[in-house]
Amino acid sequence: MATKNIVVVGAGYSGVSATKFLAKKLKKDNDVQITLIDRHSYHTMMTELHEVAGGRVEPEAIQYDLQRLFARQKNVQLVTDTVTGIDKENKIVTTKLGSYAFDYLILGMGGEPNDFGTPGVKEHGFTLWSFEDSVRIREHILTTVAKAAIEPDAAVRRAMLTFVVCGSGFTGIEMIGELVDWKARLAKEYKLDPSEFSLKVVEAMPTILNMLGRNDAAKAERYLKEQNVELVLNAPIIEVAADHIKLKDGSMVPTHTLIWTAGVKGTTDAADFGLEAARGNRLVANEYMEAKGYEENNIYIIGDLVFYEEFPNTPTPQIVQAAEQTGHTAAANIVADIKGGEKHKFKGNYQGFMVSIGAKWGVANLFNKIHLSGFLAIVMKHIVNLKYFFDIRSGYYMFQYMMHEFFHIKDDRNVTRGHSSRYGNVLWSVPLRVFYGLVWFIEAAKKIVGEGSWLKPGTWFGEGSWFTGNSVFPWTWDYVDAASAASDATSAASGAGETVEAAAKFGLSYAYGETPMAVLDSAPEWFSNIMKIMMPNMEVAMFFQKMMVFVEIGIALALMAGLFTWLMSATTIALVVTFCLSGMFFWVNIWFIPVAFALMNGSGRAVGLDRWVIPWLQKTLGKWWYGTPKSMYGQK
Repeated sequence: MATKNIVVVGAGYSGVSATKFLAKKLKKDNDVQITLIDRHSYHTMMTELHEVAGGRVEPEAIQYDLQRLFARQKNVQLVTDTVTGIDKENKIVTTKLGSYAFDYLILGMGGEPNDFGTPGVKEHGFTLWSFEDSVRIREHILTTVAKAAIEPDAAVRRAMLTFVVCGSGFTGIEMIGELVDWKARLAKEYKLDPSEFSLKVVEAMPTILNMLGRNDAAKAERYLKEQNVELVLNAPIIEVAADHIKLKDGSMVPTHTLIWTAGVKGTTDAADFGLEAARGNRLVANEYMEAKGYEENNIYIIGDLVFYEEFPNTPTPQIVQAAEQTGHTAAANIVADIKGGEKHKFKGNYQGFMVSIGAKWGVANLFNKIHLSGFLAIVMKHIVNLKYFFDIRSGYYMFQYMMHEFFHIKDDRNVTRGHSSRYGNVLWSVPLRVFYGLVWFIEAAKKIVGEGSWLKPGTWFGEGSWFTGNSVFPWTWDYVDAASAASDATSAASGAGETVEAAAKFGLSYAYGETPMAVLDSAPEWFSNIMKIMMPNMEVAMFFQKMMVFVEIGIALALMAGLFTWLMSATTIALVVTFCLSGMFFWVNIWFIPVAFALMNGSGRAVGLDRWVIPWLQKTLGKWWYGTPKSMYGQK
């Protein structure tokens, strides 16, 4: 059977979603080859561009290598190249470096900023629509503030520290929100007074955030004003110069930084493809996402590039939800054509809108019913972003996202206001880590020595050790008499203290003369039933008991050496919980759990083997699972 070639152009939200869908649904079809072409070797999380531009996260936080995204999809070929033309009749995609025949073509090349022909925007303004844009803005701001710090002319200095965002849509408001958060750090680093900074949003319309309801937008407007952001409304920009902008009313705003977020249009790269276009360079498609006039040629349009009127005079919005859904529609219809089935019409399902204004505050409208603001809105935005990684099946980048957003963050610029940041000196946790490992080692050694002499190995493994007699586990009473079990449990319960029939007293530290209280007096019935299944007879119970001693020694040695500290700490928590449920652990030793959590903050990377082992494992396993990331793919 001849191979069917599916070519997807563009690795944005729509292209990645479509390719993932195709790869999954056609993975058993050996005669289908999917080729994903993009000018970059990475996917950019466009909704977080403002975080890089505003100095919150490092650039790599929003850059996701395509090979890491598609490493396990063997039916996907990655190509880093720029598409220059399409032969629609012969079904060939031409690129700068080659050509690709197709049976099905999906165009998801996205959009680009629309400056509406405003003079000076290209020469003096900064757009925010690509990874490169975000880095360029970040570097410009740093350079401009550094120059302003040593500028003697007060007027020039004031203009250099005035930052203007044109457009009050989601991108513009999120960008100004990042500048609100960044201002204090910039002022501190360059020895400036924060009051010298001026932040403005210039909008041609009389209102902001027009995709939100007016109540939600009003909350955002109040918050911005509280943060000393000036909203200049009903003020179209008619000219941009290097050191000022000119408004329609003739007034001028001195500034060296204009960030233009006022509009989006379809990419001009697709203008020469000979497909029918509508306003804003967007390419017209029908309800199946098929290019108008070329339905029989199996050409599909998706994402920001597509112009499909869901309702009269209302095309699909240029947002992530629409991009993903148009991509799924096109991919599902290709699968239906290959496998046989009914094609699906596009039906937008927009579950709400969210906008962050800095790292700690935002507004959200979910399902047109639930309205959130502040902390809860930011939490919801993170949940939506995490769901995106689940949708594209990338656990690796889900983990990286959490690291960048919650843990590898400076200046308290996250939803937890810095409380989850790991930027602390873990060196001072080293003594605790070594002591903790030593505690485990001594407790394990006691179970080996029993009533023998520590200095006479020949007396070990005798009476009182976990290697002699019956199991100390309380659910083995069916196999030994109760008196024997009680005696064994008394002599070697868990190393946490001796069981005495005297009244036990609650306490989190041992008080001389008191009997410590167990967390639970006895194992819950459901837990005992599970353990009885795992340990159906005394022989199995004794095997687990002996193995537990070596597990504890392994944990002890690993902790003292700083090896796999996170894993050993997590294992400790699991073991302590198990001991508690077994009725074999006392409140005075419950500190085992919070200490284990404390050591999970990278303790093994200071004076420990994790400093070398973990990076080596990450590199080795990453190469085995994902391959080696490259700057260009598909080059021969």
